[in-house]
Amino acid sequence: MKSIRVAVAAGAVGLAALTACSSPIEAGAAAVVGSERISARDLTRNVQTYEAALKRANVSAEQLGVPVTQFVLYRMANESAFRQLAAKHNVQVSDGEIDAALKDPGQYQSPEINLIARGVSPADARGYLRAELGAIKVRNQLGGAQDQAAQEKFVKELTSIKPIYSPRYGEFTQQGFVDPGRFGKSSQQAQQQPQQG
Repeated sequence: MKSIRVAVAAGAVGLAALTACSSPIEAGAAAVVGSERISARDLTRNVQTYEAALKRANVSAEQLGVPVTQFVLYRMANESAFRQLAAKHNVQVSDGEIDAALKDPGQYQSPEINLIARGVSPADARGYLRAELGAIKVRNQLGGAQDQAAQEKFVKELTSIKPIYSPRYGEFTQQGFVDPGRFGKSSQQAQQQPQQG
């Protein structure tokens, strides 16, 4: 009886490994966004830089409401989609426009906190701002945020650049990342569960 259980367990592991290999995410990728790959190494580097920025700003990771890795990965995916959309429309962003955006305090009355709230380390913000400003220019070319038809076209074009996240970071739904290891609870719910020791 014991050997049958071992064989069934081994078969299940083999099936799980085969299923994981058939994922559209290649090894070492945290996500694929349109035609761009976000490597796990780049994600780790961005997370470390972002955590250092949180510490300098005296902001705790718990204040984000989601795990730092997922927050940063979501930002990186958005940045990639913004960059690809701007390239598709041949939109250019000047260094002067980026310099002005670096000084924007936004709703937080602090340029540093404004960037941190978007998952961006202030020390590493130029690439993100170039992508975001490019997407805003595309939206304005299409008719601007106040034009409903233009806004719908912008959203349709942006969402056509679909991110595919590696399952190791959870599944992304309309509610955010869902941790499949926690029986489908959102990451925020999973964090609030008491740790068992």
